[in-house]
Amino acid sequence: MAVLDDSSAALAGDRLRRARRLHGPLALLLVASALLSLQVGATDVTVTTLAAKLAAGEPLTQIERVVFFDIRLPRLAMGALVGAALAVSGAVMQGLFRNPLADPGIVGVGAGAGLGAILAIVLGALLPPALLALTGNALVPLAAFLGGWATTLLLYRVATRHGRTSVATMLLAGIALGALAGALSGILVYMADDQQLRDLTFWGLGSLAGASWAKALAAAPLILLSGIAAMALGRGLNGLAMGEATAAHIGIDVQRVKAVAILSVAGATGAAVAVSGGIGFVGIVVPHLLRLASGPDHRTLLPNAALLGASLLILADVIARVIIAPAELPIGIVTAVLGAPVFLWILLRRRGLALS
Repeated sequence: MAVLDDSSAALAGDRLRRARRLHGPLALLLVASALLSLQVGATDVTVTTLAAKLAAGEPLTQIERVVFFDIRLPRLAMGALVGAALAVSGAVMQGLFRNPLADPGIVGVGAGAGLGAILAIVLGALLPPALLALTGNALVPLAAFLGGWATTLLLYRVATRHGRTSVATMLLAGIALGALAGALSGILVYMADDQQLRDLTFWGLGSLAGASWAKALAAAPLILLSGIAAMALGRGLNGLAMGEATAAHIGIDVQRVKAVAILSVAGATGAAVAVSGGIGFVGIVVPHLLRLASGPDHRTLLPNAALLGASLLILADVIARVIIAPAELPIGIVTAVLGAPVFLWILLRRRGLALS
């Protein structure tokens, strides 16, 4: 028995070291992705030409300033924030539900945010003019964020009884609330005119085309605070993997872990969906890839997910911008095209039917 315990501890320690060694390569991947994102686009403004100009002491033109500082940099920042938020949220949900198929949509953020955005697009013109003037272009993101949060908090209230949250009840209630939000969204879509339908389609497929410093700075505090809270859940999620009774026995506050996990996912995903629309597969695929590479320890899985999620979404945005330039694809299409085959490969590999 002692030999088995020693070998298990050695294996766990080896996995932890291997996972920590991924921090450096993933950080380098994020830097490379960021430089590529700043380098390419519909115009011929590149990082290399700007660096050469600055080194020679030449002033930048107005077009170069606008393209680089007002378009590409905020787009890069928003892509990194959204990718990290979705990947970390997916890892937290999979750890909480002990289910590798879980993603942030289980807690109702996606369905609620979609309903909020549809309400704003279809019925926003009915709001008082003073309120419309106050919200301006932020009406749809604000409505999406509030819709996601409201749905999540309602789900948490339904699943919590006598101070204890049932994961099974949350799963079933999430399905029911998602179906209800989808039905209400369908009614609103039926009421929409042609222009509103185009806006709904574009928002639902996800995009970083509307990125700005205002949006990035609005989403950043909530995503960062939620991310910090999620990073503190590593030990708790590891304990939950052994079952709630075992986790409580070793001193983990199970109810606190559940509450922090749900609220952090709602905050990060709600803010991400609000500024980028619906983007799929990042929250499912990224944690899977990292578990295959370095094991399931959430102490390293969560920071690695943030780095890889940010990099992958930035690269997906680059593909979306250049594949049919000067037009661009919605980024949700790119993540689906890239993520679905990877997800199928993971499923086949888990069943021992990998094609390689």
